[in-house]
Amino acid sequence: MAATSALVPLGTPAPDFSLPAIDGRVVARDDFAAAPALLVAFLCNHCPYVRHVEQVFGELVGEFPDLAVVGICSNSPAVAPADDTAGLRAQVTRTGWVFPYLVDLDQSVGRAYGAACTPDFFLYDARRALAYRGAMDDSTPGNGKPVTGSLLRQAIGLVLAGRPVPEPHRPSMGCSIKWA
Repeated sequence: MAATSALVPLGTPAPDFSLPAIDGRVVARDDFAAAPALLVAFLCNHCPYVRHVEQVFGELVGEFPDLAVVGICSNSPAVAPADDTAGLRAQVTRTGWVFPYLVDLDQSVGRAYGAACTPDFFLYDARRALAYRGAMDDSTPGNGKPVTGSLLRQAIGLVLAGRPVPEPHRPSMGCSIKWA
C-alpha cells in the first residue's frame, strides 16, 4: 500500500542506532560522527518505488564522497519475505550499492526516525540535526517523470555547503513500512 513520509520537523536530532549490516558487522550512528552530513535512507528490496529509484540513488550518493550514507530496512521479513537478509544482499548485488545496509529487525530504529514508507530519506547536517526529509525527486512508478534525484541532490549540496534546504519539502512516496 502506498504511503507518504511523515515530514518529521526540521532540526530534530538524528536518533541513535546500532544495527547489524547485511555483511555481518554492526554499524552505529556515531560511526559517521566525522562526516559533514549523514543521509539515512529507509529502503527495502521488494517495493516497486524503491526499485524505481535504486540505480539512480546509488549513482547520486556516489557523487558526494564526503556524505555518510546508510540504508536501513525496517520491514518485517515475516510480512515482506523478500526483505530478509538474503533479499537485501541480492538487492546490493543488483544495484552495486557501497554504503552500509542495515537490518532493523525489531523495527525500533524505523519508529524512532518516523519512517513511514520506502524509500524515505532523512538528511542530517554536521550537528546531526534534520535538514531535509522527503522525496528523491518527482518521479514515481508510472507517472512518466524521469528519475533524476534532483530534490535529494540539491538538498545534499546545500547541507554539505552548510546552508539550509528551503521548504516546502516534497514528502517521499512509497510502500508503507511493513510493521510486524
